[in-house]
Amino acid sequence: MPPQLSKKSEIEINNDISLKIAQFVYEQLCEFAPEKVKGKAIYVILYEYYKKYIIGDKSPASCADFALLLQETRKQEMHEDIIISQALETYIPLQANTYPHMDDNDNQKQETYDCHEYKKKDEQQQQQRKVMVIQGKSGSGKSIFCRHLEETLWSDYKSDSRQPIPIYISLPKIYNKQNEKDIMFQALQGKNVNKEIINVIREKVSFVFIIDGFDEIYDFYRKNEDEQYFYDRFNLNQWNASIIITCRSNVLRDDDIKTTLFGMNSNNTSMIYLWPFTKQQMHSYIEKFAKMNNKNNNDNNNWTSRQYEETLRNYSSLQKIIEEPFLLQLILTILPSLVKQYGVGSNISKAQLYEVFNDQWIDIHSQNIISKLAELRIQMNIDKIKSAFKQYCQDLGFEMFMQGNQVAIESDFLSKNNDIVSASDPMNDSIETKMDEADSLSIWKKYFKGDSKGKNTSKKNENNIFQNVNENKETKTDEYDDSIIKKDAWEEYFNGDSISKYVLRRTGYNKYQFLHKSCQEYYAAQKIVIDIISWKPNTNSNFAFNNQDFQQQFETYVPHLLINSKLLNEELGIIQFIAERIYDINPIFTNLKARLFRIIEASKTKDNVNIAAANAITILNSANINLHYKDWSNIKIPHAILNNAFLEGTNFKNANLDYVNLYQAFLNKANFTNASMNNIYFGEHAYLQGHSDGIIAVQLSPDNSKIVSCSRDSTIRVWDLSSGKQIQLLKGHNAEVAEAQFLPGGSKLVSASWDKTIRIWDLMSGQQIQLLEGHERGLNGVQISADGSKLLSYSTDRTVRLWDISSGKQLQIFSGHSSGIRKAQFVSDGLKIISCSSDGTIRIWDALSGQQIQLLKGHSGSVNGIQLSPNNSKIVSCSDDKTIRIWDYSSGRQIQTLDGHTRYVNAAAFSSDGSKIVSCSDDMTIRIWDIATGNQLQLLEGHSNNVCGVQFFSNDSKILSCSEDNTVRIWDISSVRKNQFAEGHSSSVNDIYFSSDGSKIISCSDDKTIRLWDISSGRQIQIFEGHSNNIYKAQFLPDDSKVISCSSDQTVRIWCVSSGKQLQSFSLNNVWAAQFSSDSSKMLSLSWRRNIEVFDALSGKQMQLLEGHSDGIHKAQFSSDGSKVISCSHDKTVRLWDVLSGKQLQLFEGHKETVNCIQFSLDESKILSGAFDKTIRLWDVLSGKQLLLLEGHSGGINDIQFSPDSSRIVSCSSDKTIRLWDAYSGKQLQIFKGHANIVLRAQFLPDGFKVISYSSDKTIRIWDVSSGQQIQLLEGHNDSINKIRLSPDGSKIVSCSKDRTIRLWGKVIDAPETNSMKCIWRVGIPSYGIQMKDSIWKDANAWWSILNYFGLLVYYFVHTTFFPIKRIEILFSSKIQSKFSSYLFIHSLVLISHVFAHLFVIKKKLSSKKKKKLLLS
Repeated sequence: MPPQLSKKSEIEINNDISLKIAQFVYEQLCEFAPEKVKGKAIYVILYEYYKKYIIGDKSPASCADFALLLQETRKQEMHEDIIISQALETYIPLQANTYPHMDDNDNQKQETYDCHEYKKKDEQQQQQRKVMVIQGKSGSGKSIFCRHLEETLWSDYKSDSRQPIPIYISLPKIYNKQNEKDIMFQALQGKNVNKEIINVIREKVSFVFIIDGFDEIYDFYRKNEDEQYFYDRFNLNQWNASIIITCRSNVLRDDDIKTTLFGMNSNNTSMIYLWPFTKQQMHSYIEKFAKMNNKNNNDNNNWTSRQYEETLRNYSSLQKIIEEPFLLQLILTILPSLVKQYGVGSNISKAQLYEVFNDQWIDIHSQNIISKLAELRIQMNIDKIKSAFKQYCQDLGFEMFMQGNQVAIESDFLSKNNDIVSASDPMNDSIETKMDEADSLSIWKKYFKGDSKGKNTSKKNENNIFQNVNENKETKTDEYDDSIIKKDAWEEYFNGDSISKYVLRRTGYNKYQFLHKSCQEYYAAQKIVIDIISWKPNTNSNFAFNNQDFQQQFETYVPHLLINSKLLNEELGIIQFIAERIYDINPIFTNLKARLFRIIEASKTKDNVNIAAANAITILNSANINLHYKDWSNIKIPHAILNNAFLEGTNFKNANLDYVNLYQAFLNKANFTNASMNNIYFGEHAYLQGHSDGIIAVQLSPDNSKIVSCSRDSTIRVWDLSSGKQIQLLKGHNAEVAEAQFLPGGSKLVSASWDKTIRIWDLMSGQQIQLLEGHERGLNGVQISADGSKLLSYSTDRTVRLWDISSGKQLQIFSGHSSGIRKAQFVSDGLKIISCSSDGTIRIWDALSGQQIQLLKGHSGSVNGIQLSPNNSKIVSCSDDKTIRIWDYSSGRQIQTLDGHTRYVNAAAFSSDGSKIVSCSDDMTIRIWDIATGNQLQLLEGHSNNVCGVQFFSNDSKILSCSEDNTVRIWDISSVRKNQFAEGHSSSVNDIYFSSDGSKIISCSDDKTIRLWDISSGRQIQIFEGHSNNIYKAQFLPDDSKVISCSSDQTVRIWCVSSGKQLQSFSLNNVWAAQFSSDSSKMLSLSWRRNIEVFDALSGKQMQLLEGHSDGIHKAQFSSDGSKVISCSHDKTVRLWDVLSGKQLQLFEGHKETVNCIQFSLDESKILSGAFDKTIRLWDVLSGKQLLLLEGHSGGINDIQFSPDSSRIVSCSSDKTIRLWDAYSGKQLQIFKGHANIVLRAQFLPDGFKVISYSSDKTIRIWDVSSGQQIQLLEGHNDSINKIRLSPDGSKIVSCSKDRTIRLWGKVIDAPETNSMKCIWRVGIPSYGIQMKDSIWKDANAWWSILNYFGLLVYYFVHTTFFPIKRIEILFSSKIQSKFSSYLFIHSLVLISHVFAHLFVIKKKLSSKKKKKLLLS
């Protein structure tokens, strides 16, 4: 219908001749369907008249015209945005998955799918889904995928006009926070379609709205809290459209994604994640890039794809980066320049990449300016233009960061197209950076310092500002000479043209962006960094200028630093670029790290530098700088991100730590006395405490507002989730309550107990309203049907029973299990039932007949829990066999096993989207698993006893758990941002080794990687990847230029230290351990075949096979010259072998159990052995006779060692002791006691006066040999220590652990006790949560919440004695409770009273009856 007829009445049309004609022509065109040529000619004439005189030439007269107009607009957009056009030339189909890519995923082996094909499949198979959310990292190719999708959908439309019309929408360009409801109208107006036409067309046409860049407008979007769901906010329900919306990963938290992008009805929305390029994709892309580059030949670079690939392989630090499409394109663009600037094989950071890329980009555009000036016969120094462009980009990048936008707009041009964006639009003042001021007549003066036409030299090089100077001594630099400014050359010769047109990417008529958001982040970071490092103090040559003077002057300037302008917490890209500059070898950045620490120091005395201090410490932590043993009393760092920070021994006395994130931080020995800690975040919500015995099960109410828990104390408790208060206590059962569940609606509860009854309760009154009886033995639980009309009960009487809730009648009994039923569940349609039992089976039943349909076997122990996935396709089960198993529901086939728990697994549950599983166990842990990969994603610790139940909240951002420690806990698992430089192993670190000069460390891990570390900084300088299984050994070859490694993948590999490249690989069979000779020229391997193989370590050629042991070999060792080997075995013998001949030279017999440790004496005339028979024996090599028998240990011997002069022996044992012996007499000289568990290793320090040991108690201890006293305790690892090594000079110790971390120990300059060893640095993120041992919280204003978080550590000592705490709580008046504003304070004091009572009981050694009586009193 013509727009002029819209909303017109019949009378109005009849009274206006023009409207009447318009109506007539329109109706004729709609009704007239000519068949003959003459009629068709009349139709064409009529249509032309309609189009020219009624609709107007520029307006579409039909849907086909509308489509053509949009296609023309798209062509214009592509013409203006040449970067996207070029990117489409090299487009490679992106791979995606329904779950995000993890850094340790091998995407070469994952089943990903083509992103575009999935979209088409999603449309065909799931018509009800209106929205697809696409997430991907920065540079993952979201925008180019959207443009490619638009292109292919247009092709589909051209083939079939019934297909939907694609509309690409860049949110940063058109978003208007004041007019969100009409955002689609604005988008189409921007494509030259007026509103009247849109109103007509949208009733007849279906669309695909491709909305790109939601993350870039989120800062503004979230300020409006009235309506969160974007579909409603943007009024998309008024359109016949499916929606694709992209969002950068890790910008929105998981719960924000649920509320903002999914809304209430998540069934309408699907989520996919873009994955990195595979090797094949990278190869294909490089081929396309090389062809395009050679065709354009812009830079006279004719590299072939093979040259690109071979050169890239030399840069190990780039291998992960090039998996992201944009970064691969960026690197290929600058690769020749990169080789020239940094050389082949250099370790290059992302910041350095962007520096080279942006410099090259500016070089090209500077040449364009020079060319234009040359035409006008004007000479100018090109360096001056480059410098001006860089400064312009830094200014604009920082301004965009401040305003939170990605689009720069020339206000001068706004009036030319008011249909697109109004000049008075308030959004232009808030999210678009106007360039009218920067690009006005003063542009040349601002950036080119008024350079005149003839001036051709510059007095200052940009880098002169950043001379590498000592913090106490600054150097003056020359300034520009402005004396000869004549007139504005930019105005005269460029007509006031905008600089933006020469250095930015044009994305619209008057709109500009940086080439990529990451480029804007780079320039913003660069400006912040330059601002920090370019400051210089005013020095007076007549006076000495010391560090204190420098700090005082610096502190006065900190409030004016750009880093003090705005928190960087939402700008991970900027944080990363700044953090990388800390490690940059360019001398201009030498002082950056020191200056960041100075900014933190300034906050002690300055109240107006909190933002700068919070940003500084966030950057340092992101750069993985260890922040331990700092005196940071009185600092003010509110909102800082210190997740995973290493803060051991740091003093935060009187500090302002409000809103600081300390998720999984290491806070042992930290001092928080009198610190302000309001809303501090540890990653766990307050737990709920009240039950007096173990809690068996918990459940959320349907609306997520309440929690019900049931316990061995025979009670059911209902809790208000928001306040944490108990709102109902239900009593009636006279035995353990096994389960309690809300009925639909949440007003009633049903419970099952070991008293053989099922009870239904009214939640409001707390009264029991129904009792169901029938089971012969105690019940293990109940389940409610989806409609709330029926319930299942299951019991130790080996039956499942079906009940009608309204009548209380038993409808069906399901019998067949041979042991008690642990769990049962309805299938969603109510027609089938699934059950599991202590008999180790899972069974599926027909609900109507009671007959068994299917039997699932696989577990080797009791099956404790089952759950059906949300889409009814899978079953998850958990068992006493410590595993979780996933089954295909339709076939009953087991499809996956999840291993990790170390004790019985009690429960497992799916997330709401079916992509994850949460499990809990008697090992006191909760674990989250990725279903697709089987990887463990997260491990949560805090419960101090068996964890009995666990489930996801409905939005999957939190987890609810209960335990036999009497508590209910709520865990926050929403995305916690990782340190950008959180380098380290992702699994147990198995071995470590110093280089010969002590400057580097090599480590290897179960994560299949080897990593090289710099001793001085703790920075990872190389990663070696290639092994396909756990690596148990890695060490340097003698000249430190190569590393050799052994793995469970049955291979030995040799690596180049400088390049990270694998030089050689050879295979071994059935090998479980290996050892190298001292010169690393030979290697021996131990296999399950009871023999020892000796190889040439460099060639892999077998030199000798040593056979003779009659049982498995436990250990073998080369002599110092590599000519002999000693071995010990489960056959209770020690044997000496000649490597050259392969002959056994000596057999040492005498031990009565497995011999598990051996060592040569210094002169190799004697051999020392230790065995599980608790004895140590000294043998003579020549005669084979036993010289000494050392007895005293009460447990098996784990390690033995001679002193440096072989005069003494040190041994350690499973009896938790270390013993010192005289090597000549066999007399025991000392016994060292202190370890709380098995001592795994003990060895002399080089001076022979001290012994160092480590134990399963996770500690390292240093002992004085003469006194037998412990002189140092080194704590910090939170799992078993796998290895410790001494540096070549004996001054440092390095340790590695199952907790995934490596620690370097030595003297710490900043530590108060300078003579004792401390942890110098720690690398890696521990596998467990926050650590707070020996930390101090006196008078911290949030200390009761800290006690709440860690109260169970205290309670752990009394968890075997459960008793009510109600009477003690009554003793505290309401005044005290209100004073501390938290019932948590009361509970914390109660916990402490428990400890004193328990200690008193132990001391008095009372009988259990008296003990209970005393405790209850």
